[in-house]
Amino acid sequence: MSGRVIFCNSQNSLWLFSPLSSSSSSIKSKTTYIKNVFLNRRNLLSFSPKHSSSSSSSALFCCCSSSSNDGGAQSITPADPFILTTPLYYVNAPPHMGSAYTTIAADAIARFQRLLGKKVIFITGTDEHGEKIATAAAASGSSPIEHCNNISQAYKFLWKDLDIAYDKFIRTTDSSHEEIVKEFYARVLASGDIYRADYEGLYCVGCEEYKDEKELLENNSCPMHLKPCEARKEDNYFFALSKYQKSLEEVLAHNPDFVQPSYRLNEVQSWVKSGLRDFSISRASVDWGIPVPTDEKQTIYVWFDALLGYVSALSQEEENPTLQHAISSGWPASLHLIGKDILRFHAVYWPAMLLSAGLSLPKMVFGHGFLTKDGMKMGKSLGNTLEPKDLVLRFGSDAVRYFFLREVELGNDGDYSEERFINIVNAHLANTIGNLLNRTLGLLKKNCNSTLIVDSVTAAEGSALKDTVEKLVGTAKDHYENLSLSLACEAVLEIGNAGNLYMDEQAPWSLFKKGGDASEAAAKDLVVILEVVRIIAVALAPVTPSLCSRIYSQLGYSNDQFEAITWNETRWGGLKGGRVMAQAIPIFVRIEIIKEEENGGETPKKAVKDKKQKPKPKPRVAVESQS
Repeated sequence: MSGRVIFCNSQNSLWLFSPLSSSSSSIKSKTTYIKNVFLNRRNLLSFSPKHSSSSSSSALFCCCSSSSNDGGAQSITPADPFILTTPLYYVNAPPHMGSAYTTIAADAIARFQRLLGKKVIFITGTDEHGEKIATAAAASGSSPIEHCNNISQAYKFLWKDLDIAYDKFIRTTDSSHEEIVKEFYARVLASGDIYRADYEGLYCVGCEEYKDEKELLENNSCPMHLKPCEARKEDNYFFALSKYQKSLEEVLAHNPDFVQPSYRLNEVQSWVKSGLRDFSISRASVDWGIPVPTDEKQTIYVWFDALLGYVSALSQEEENPTLQHAISSGWPASLHLIGKDILRFHAVYWPAMLLSAGLSLPKMVFGHGFLTKDGMKMGKSLGNTLEPKDLVLRFGSDAVRYFFLREVELGNDGDYSEERFINIVNAHLANTIGNLLNRTLGLLKKNCNSTLIVDSVTAAEGSALKDTVEKLVGTAKDHYENLSLSLACEAVLEIGNAGNLYMDEQAPWSLFKKGGDASEAAAKDLVVILEVVRIIAVALAPVTPSLCSRIYSQLGYSNDQFEAITWNETRWGGLKGGRVMAQAIPIFVRIEIIKEEENGGETPKKAVKDKKQKPKPKPRVAVESQS
């Protein structure tokens, strides 16, 4: 049964909406006329069909922010911050590798932007309301807030283990967040975009949303969670998403960078063109949530709540947080980095909500792919997760960060294999980079008393290696800027390969034996190679910050000096004559697996990352240093 919903906004203008659905889900016209009880609407821009001409579509990103009085941001200037967000992770269960992957990628992007000298606000956090949270808390014998406290803390601990340098950690149970949500709700209500109606349909608890029958599998099962949806009928408040059909079509058509990668944009355009349906923004049957300001018998739908965390985080430290203050603190976001499974919420629902509230849209929504295990998406609801904490304990944060950013091109799906994991980090971090540094420092200590005889600029005169490195640095920078993190890693690794080739071709160990001019040439070669490694440490710092810090330390720099580096330090010429290098210590310990047979069978394989760890007798694992 299809339906049309007619309601009056605060100016008694009549809005006619397109059919809501031809599926069994339907909205019955029990429309309630809602008064504007919160805000005077004079400062809000109404988005009606008359605003949706092609001549004005290019202004959709800024027409909401033409004045600071309406809560919008001013036009972006170089001084404005780079605001980057991960999803607010749902706390129905502890963090898994899927959420860790998103956050690692976001952290690498944030670190690169900081290297460029930008003010970065990196926002992450936890989504703590909803039916699944209350159910999970009850199952563990704790109250919802106790459960949220425990899981939220687990995320913070994991982010520390993974070297995640976030700036804001927002929880949707924070009182400051609740105030922002209520104020935002009031704005949308004042725009005439909230009404009350009955809803009957198939509901997926895992997705926290109603589903169309046409998108479900056999037995009305959700294609994401593979569990049957529940038939529900509720009296809810709805957001008039269909009102923004034309506006969203024009946003997507005239701002192709709004959704990335480009194939995700095509998906979103297809969703929008198929017709937008108004969606429920409250739940009558869920107690664990923020009460609807006009009706405390209902709570605000988890997505209408959680999406506002990107804004509320900006006024987190304020005693009396307001939406206006949050917006003036840097909104709009430069990048929302999310998994593709929540693309619809971020690229359709969220921009429509912002338009309704008269606020600017984020610059980009980037939907990355899934991490798979045994060919299936990893997720808490599916029970097939790869534990990131276990990976960090076994291999260290640098190995985990490098593997997933190097081997999974951001945007595409990627699969985890322990054998490939070990092979990649051994080859790239231990061999290509680690051995190059270790060998060079060893030769420098033996032949030059660990002291550089000349500046790296002088040492590289007449060498093509300098030009090769500079070109690869430029390539890496371009890839970082395009969010092609895997290709950025590849470019930096090529710098390491070039350094190793130079070492093998110049063979400084042989030149030192000859003495005289040959020995002096060999000493200059070592300066050249160490400059290559120094540049690698800067260029790879967004991906493996701890590893690169150790490299800088062995090059004679303090931790404070490393923390102060910028991308400018990738220019050739950082090392100066007379600098004394530190003693060579392996910066990344090679992971070596030894197989043993017992009773005619092969024991399981296990790996350790630290020489101090004592492997169990069976299976036996050896760890080798760079040679």
